Amino acid sequence: MRLGAVAVGNGAPVSVQSMAKTDTRDVAATVAQIRELELLGCDIMRLAVPDEAAARAIKPIKEAVRIPIVADIHFDHRLAIIAVEAGVDGLRINPGNIGSARNVREVVRAAAPRRVPIRIGVNSGSLEKSMLARHGGATAEALVESALAHARMLEDAGHRDIKISVKASDVKRTVLAYRLLAERTDYPLHLGLTEAGTRTAGTVRSSVALGMLLAEGIGDTIRVSLTDEPAQEVRVGLELLRCLGLRPPGPAVISCPTCGRVQVDLIRLAREVETALEQWYRLNPDAPRPVVAVMGCMVNGPGEARDADIAIAGGKGKAALYVAGRRVATVAEADAVQALLERVRAWKPSAGG
Repeated sequence: MRLGAVAVGNGAPVSVQSMAKTDTRDVAATVAQIRELELLGCDIMRLAVPDEAAARAIKPIKEAVRIPIVADIHFDHRLAIIAVEAGVDGLRINPGNIGSARNVREVVRAAAPRRVPIRIGVNSGSLEKSMLARHGGATAEALVESALAHARMLEDAGHRDIKISVKASDVKRTVLAYRLLAERTDYPLHLGLTEAGTRTAGTVRSSVALGMLLAEGIGDTIRVSLTDEPAQEVRVGLELLRCLGLRPPGPAVISCPTCGRVQVDLIRLAREVETALEQWYRLNPDAPRPVVAVMGCMVNGPGEARDADIAIAGGKGKAALYVAGRRVATVAEADAVQALLERVRAWKPSAGG
């Protein structure tokens, strides 16, 4: 299966997806957010499509970005048809609220000739009443039964480009549902928790659930759903894949935790360095990856910086730049990130800097 230029399933690399948190009808804001995530390494973007104006906004958005766009459809199947006509790369349909089998067939008639994949997205919070009654609640078995029933509906309509997700808001039920689903189907699976939570709680829950499943070989695309900026979702998703050896290593950045001696905004500085390096390696994936240190204390910073390939130690509006443990320059704090990035770009492992 392909979502635009991104291969999904059948041994393809696991892809990271996020969802725009802008109003899709605001084309400029949505394009700006997608471009930011492209630089971080996001592979697939999902957009909310609440009405016809949002569906028609997909065309100018797609013309301005590189990564595939998936339209998130609820309640009105006609919006899916408009999105397909606007050139969307994929659809996400919640079977609990999209309507009758006839509505699904109409969507398939639009999507199939264009080879637009359809993700069946089953969530514990929007499961059909019949499934809730049959299973006594939104159990893992109910989620899987609903997903497979709707997959058969797409199959009966002649559609085979199918991806499935079965999300709950708790780790154990989500993991069990995906394990059951993986035993019963070969369709690509999109992993995630629904309503995972805020930055800390959501990151932990998603990392535990998705990490367990990915380590078992289950999952083809992932989304870390956070009540936070989508850039954070992408960073966590990529780091999760890196930890499991499913993505090349990212920037190796070490930094001190700060203390009362720090005379620089180290939290901001470390984040700026990490973001700059993420963007550099996204555009230059084969570039060497030195260990980079960001230190905020002129007491311990110089000594700790010697253990890194390239480092900066800031304080009092200035930053000392180190390469291979040797101090090579002192720059203004405002120029520290750019100075460090220039050294990273020129760094060669054999030369040590």
